[in-house]
Amino acid sequence: APHQWHARRQPPLRVAMAAAEQEQFYALLGNLLSPDNAVRKQAEETYETIPGPSKITYLLQAIRNNATPEEARQMAAVLLRRLLSSAFEEVYPALSPEDQTSVKSELLLFIQIEVQSTMRKKICDIVAELARNLLDEEGNNQWPEVLKFLFDSVSSQDVGLREAALHIFWNFPGIFGNQQQHYLEVIKRMLVQCMQDQEHPSIKTLSARAAAAFVLANELNAPLLKHFADLLPGILQALNDSCYQNDDSVLKSLVEIADSVPKYLRPHLEATLQLTLKLCADTSLSNMQRQLALEVIVALSETAAAMLRKHTNIIAQAIPQMLAMMVDLEEDEDWANADELADDDFDSNAVAGESALDRMACGLGGKLVLPMIKEHIMQMLQNPDWKYRHAGLMALSAIGEGCHQQMEGILNEIVNFVLLFLQDPHPRVRYAACNAIGQMATDFAPGFQKKFHEKVIGALLQTMEDQGSQRVQAHAAAALINFTEDCTKLVLEQVVTSIASVADTVEEKFVPYYDLFMPSLKHIVENAVQKELRLLRGKTIECISLIGLAVGKEKFMQDASDVMQLLLKTQTDFSDLEDDDPQISYMISAWARMCKILGKEFQQYLPVVMGPLMKTASIKPEVALLDTQDMENMSDDDGWEFVSIGDQQSFGIKTAGLEEKATACQMLVCYAKELKEGFVEYTEQVVKLMVPLLKFYFHDDILLKNYTSMPLLLECARVRGPEYLTQMWHFMCDALIKAIGTEPESDVLSEIMHSFAKCIEVMGDGCLNSEHFEELGGILKEKLEEHFKNQELRQVKRQDEDYDEQVEESLQDEDDSDVYILTKVSDILHSIFSSYKEKVLPWFERLLPLIVNLICPHRPWPDRQWGLCIFDDIVEHCSPGSFKYAEYFLQPMLESVCDNSPEVRQAAAYGVGVMAQFGGEGYRPFCPEALPLLVRVIQSADAKAKENVNATENCISAIGKIMKFKPDCINVEEVLPHWLSWLPLHEDKEEAIHTFNYLCDLLESNNPIVLGPNNSNLPRILGIIADGEIHEAIKHEDPCTKRLANVVRQVQTSGGLWTECISQLNADQQAAIQELLNAA
Repeated sequence: APHQWHARRQPPLRVAMAAAEQEQFYALLGNLLSPDNAVRKQAEETYETIPGPSKITYLLQAIRNNATPEEARQMAAVLLRRLLSSAFEEVYPALSPEDQTSVKSELLLFIQIEVQSTMRKKICDIVAELARNLLDEEGNNQWPEVLKFLFDSVSSQDVGLREAALHIFWNFPGIFGNQQQHYLEVIKRMLVQCMQDQEHPSIKTLSARAAAAFVLANELNAPLLKHFADLLPGILQALNDSCYQNDDSVLKSLVEIADSVPKYLRPHLEATLQLTLKLCADTSLSNMQRQLALEVIVALSETAAAMLRKHTNIIAQAIPQMLAMMVDLEEDEDWANADELADDDFDSNAVAGESALDRMACGLGGKLVLPMIKEHIMQMLQNPDWKYRHAGLMALSAIGEGCHQQMEGILNEIVNFVLLFLQDPHPRVRYAACNAIGQMATDFAPGFQKKFHEKVIGALLQTMEDQGSQRVQAHAAAALINFTEDCTKLVLEQVVTSIASVADTVEEKFVPYYDLFMPSLKHIVENAVQKELRLLRGKTIECISLIGLAVGKEKFMQDASDVMQLLLKTQTDFSDLEDDDPQISYMISAWARMCKILGKEFQQYLPVVMGPLMKTASIKPEVALLDTQDMENMSDDDGWEFVSIGDQQSFGIKTAGLEEKATACQMLVCYAKELKEGFVEYTEQVVKLMVPLLKFYFHDDILLKNYTSMPLLLECARVRGPEYLTQMWHFMCDALIKAIGTEPESDVLSEIMHSFAKCIEVMGDGCLNSEHFEELGGILKEKLEEHFKNQELRQVKRQDEDYDEQVEESLQDEDDSDVYILTKVSDILHSIFSSYKEKVLPWFERLLPLIVNLICPHRPWPDRQWGLCIFDDIVEHCSPGSFKYAEYFLQPMLESVCDNSPEVRQAAAYGVGVMAQFGGEGYRPFCPEALPLLVRVIQSADAKAKENVNATENCISAIGKIMKFKPDCINVEEVLPHWLSWLPLHEDKEEAIHTFNYLCDLLESNNPIVLGPNNSNLPRILGIIADGEIHEAIKHEDPCTKRLANVVRQVQTSGGLWTECISQLNADQQAAIQELLNAA
């Protein structure tokens, strides 16, 4: 049985310990280092049972004892540091004050007597960790001796001690706490002195790293950064020297500065860039060092683009460096026939150069990058050496996103040029050409597909098809499968994927090819059952479902039941599939497409489909909290990704399975949307899965799909009756409100807000209790305040010395995303006003000053537009109570009718319309005041221009509403002929319905002004109705359609008049009238 460790009440650190116990502990340390997993696991379990204070005692004794094997001593040092890092509060305060003092003095003593440098570093790490934990909240260092030790050691004659002091300071640059300002000059002098140490390279390197760490720790302290700016030349000198001694630690520190504190580099930016460029170009250095040097420039293009753009000479030299790296490819005889697409060597120069180019183009913008790179790429593509042609095509793929705008204009030439390389003699160049086409199809979608589909599809099909005989093709597919041993299934996988993407792109145009491909594809699914063909089979299943979606239900129905049977068969064998089987995610997506194709008929398959889907959607990712130093031992290729939290810890998540989880969530949304009440059986378990996932920070797609699902699931649950629906809503509501308050990503946040607004529309009055309102009010107030604060911050950035037009572009992007959040605030308020009506106004008053602020004349037009929209909603849904706020919004609303911005005009005109329709008596006097303003907009010269037409139509509709609902406050007879001359509306469908309904009122009451003397206006009226039908201004299911058709039929009964009316309509109008009559 493992030895039972017991805690002594006061472990006397200096008294010799029971020898047997210490011996056992040494054996335990040995076992912790054992290569045998079982032995190591047992040792770890035993180690965990030792009480914390005893651990400190044993570990210190192991470090102190020089007779302990070196490996075990180092292990003890690492364990002690980890213990202090992860469990300080549990273990250290449990020691007696004497023992605490003893631990501190022993550690400092160990550093002074330790002869082995690796061990000394590890002890320094323990000291830094302990000092970090002994800094209290006010910044007092509870271990003053450690500061004295630093000062003494840094000026010591002993190089080892100088190294130790610098190592501790590098590890914990905040060690001076609230004394930092007091010691600032001393710290600076100490670093400068050490950086000038020509005799000891290690001191020079360590002091440069320590200086960099100090800068990083004080990144927000601008005066300090300025004061330490003159240390940068020393850091650069140390960086240069250390690189040639095969040490890239200072270079890594510079990358961190470029990433987090780029402004620190400004005073010596030219020197920094020249040095990193020189290192990047030096082929005598290792690939890693060259890539890190390049990373400094690339990081700056992302974190300080405006500052870097001033150094065009450097950028112009960096680009050929990246291209040169991309040419650094190995000849590989087996590449063309390799069975698996091996992942490109991720630390190769070629991949690093490509990634750098991509990021730099995105960071600096195409305006600067494209002219610099264009000539280089053209020359490379004409080079007889395949590596240059390959690199040129890959470079073209890489810059597409960043140079989007600039490349769009010359896309035609680029595409024609790239397509030539699909016939290149070298397979890897052909591969790169396919890659470039694929990448451009993504970067320039959907225009790329529309413009170039014939050229591109033709060329790609030619790269993969022989249309000599269908039978031969079907047979070839079968033969290829049996042939797998000698031929590459990779080709087949690529072909299947290509067919799928072609079908997905050309949609119904794929019908003629359908019979050519479908038999072979079904054959593959039936026969590709061996384990190594799983991926091929999965891709084929995906391909079939994509083709089905592309050609539509009618064409696909001939194969639908076969395909469903194949899918069901695979599904029932699902229990035998391993969790990581690639077919699972393809199956899940294929089911969802089948659901789209089959619609309601799909419901019968749900019992089979939902099991694996819920299983995949419930995947729990592995997560871990690690010390930064431990994290460095874990490589990324184990599928872990890390986010650092604080300076010493990182949060890791194993990303395997997350993509599948996202797909599964997306499918659940799809089923809820397509099947509606047919999905009701599953709503409860899906809600229980989805709501906890609203806190799922690791994958934006999963979050987005879950939020989208909420209103859809409520719609599904409706059929179960109000009680079931309310229970489900209670389960969601708190989580949604909380998420609106805490979600940091604006894309996700806007989706949550949209989803929440939709849910309130589904649930209606009474769905929020007073706590919900309280919390929501606070959050919306915060969002609006943040909106104004962000605008101010952008104004400050516009005053910055690096401000240029590209900075303005990114500020505009920020602005757009802020405005988008504002539109969602408006959505939420709209759903609340329309559900709760007047009784919600007292709650709204806490937001009133902020909404009034939005419509101030000096605010940007989107603010005024959305502020007015919110007041429009209040008038429409909360009248007559809304009138008490009229003093805040009425005048701005009337003044905005003639605003320069069409969006603002539209919001104001809509407001006037709802005032007339819903506003009540209080608003009556303002209708005549609004009339001439509305007319002025309608009669302006460019009223019907594309950007103005919606605002103009809202003005026409508003006048119609004033005549209909407040006829006694204007001269209807005078206005009516003008109003008729402005009809019909066809852009704003909702307002078009209002105007047609009012027109029907007038016609049904035989209004003489509308009909004209002897019905002379009727041809014009029929023309208006016909044009409305042509522009699809009236949906056929709307009751208004029936009313209009009845008007037409009335005219039909009076023979001569009908003939006269029809003769004045053109052919399109006559056809439209017929269509209207058929529809109603």
